[in-house]
Amino acid sequence: MKTLKTIFLSAILFTSYSGFSQTEKETKIIKDSEEVKIKMVETDEGLKTFMDNSTAYVIFPNVGEGALIVGGASGNGVVYENGKAIGFADLKKLDIGLQAGGQSLSEVIFFETEEAFAKFKDDELTFSAEASAVILESGASKNANYSDGVVVFAMPKAGVMADLSVGGQKLSYNSFEDESGK
Repeated sequence: MKTLKTIFLSAILFTSYSGFSQTEKETKIIKDSEEVKIKMVETDEGLKTFMDNSTAYVIFPNVGEGALIVGGASGNGVVYENGKAIGFADLKKLDIGLQAGGQSLSEVIFFETEEAFAKFKDDELTFSAEASAVILESGASKNANYSDGVVVFAMPKAGVMADLSVGGQKLSYNSFEDESGK
């Protein structure tokens, strides 16, 4: 069991620190985020309303998730305010419970209020086990509602995951100004 846990955590770290230079990695994340944004709106046109009316949002184009009792996920994304990219975000998730499998998905988190967005920017936003994402499909956004100023949509890409677990998701933010040393 310890060996599986070590292999799993090593795999997450490996995917987090790929062979790209920082600039190439950032360019790829921005490009992937823009492509996923288009694909998400094509899947559910109602998402455009969330994009137009939210204070801000973050798109994680490639989130990898895997588990065998102990699970985790990792992804990098782009933060948008008023439709303009303003920084990068990092997502980490760790949980434990009845779960097995692996999957990749894209995720978008919308912030309804300045307060919710400020909480995210201050690295104070976490999601507990009770939080859940709306699976993105045509018309899914019609019944989606903000909870504490935040709503999450997930679009599965590949894989299968059986999950009945407890854990949490931690997000962090770096503005482009932070990246350039300003």
